[in-house]
Amino acid sequence: MSSIPQHIAIIMDGNGRWARKRFLPRVAGHKAGVDAARKVVTNCLKRHIKVLSLFAFSSENWNRPAKEVSYLMDIFLVSLEREANMLHENNIQLRFIGDRLRFSEKLKQKIIEIEQLTANNSAMVLIIAIDYGGKWDITQAAVQLAQEVEAGKLTSAEITQTTLSNKLSFADLPDPDLFIRTSGELRISNFMLWQLAYAELFFCHTLWPDFDEKDLDNALAHYAERDRRFGSHNELSELTC
Repeated sequence: MSSIPQHIAIIMDGNGRWARKRFLPRVAGHKAGVDAARKVVTNCLKRHIKVLSLFAFSSENWNRPAKEVSYLMDIFLVSLEREANMLHENNIQLRFIGDRLRFSEKLKQKIIEIEQLTANNSAMVLIIAIDYGGKWDITQAAVQLAQEVEAGKLTSAEITQTTLSNKLSFADLPDPDLFIRTSGELRISNFMLWQLAYAELFFCHTLWPDFDEKDLDNALAHYAERDRRFGSHNELSELTC
């Protein structure tokens, strides 16, 4: 392919529907979704994708039934314990973005441990968004800037898109080039609202547990065909349209 994205962001949607189609409980769909996540990490690593972001749990997901939320937290903890060494052995750096205040102390500690274990890995950065929302991300950046103004470290005139962007999650990494959402839903659902400003969007009907190497390659082929102008002018593309 002529163009490979540096950063892919994915909303892993459709676990519940996948389970319902098979007359299984929703938890079976979430379990299958973890297996699909493991495969997409492996396939992105093979294709030399530098950053992969997976939306695992949104700020709004706390509104789901308590039993399902509890299971999601449990499966997340078990997955971290099971996958930590595999990620480290494959030279993958793992980061987490989102508000960790509502997590159990055990989960918070496991997150810190695996971030420290993989901190110096360089083959790929894997970002897991958990209790994350794009509005939360922008709000916490604005709060940091307001605190600096109050402390006299910054004036309001010095606040620019760049200064705000520098306070967002993973500010040291490139913004997503390609956004993928599975299951046929056509929205970004409060995921990386600022960072997705110029991402190429790819929606597919595949339910997340069924998302495989072929689906990833379809998304990469779509990306390779795009003429990414970032709001600028491309005479050649206009002449050939």
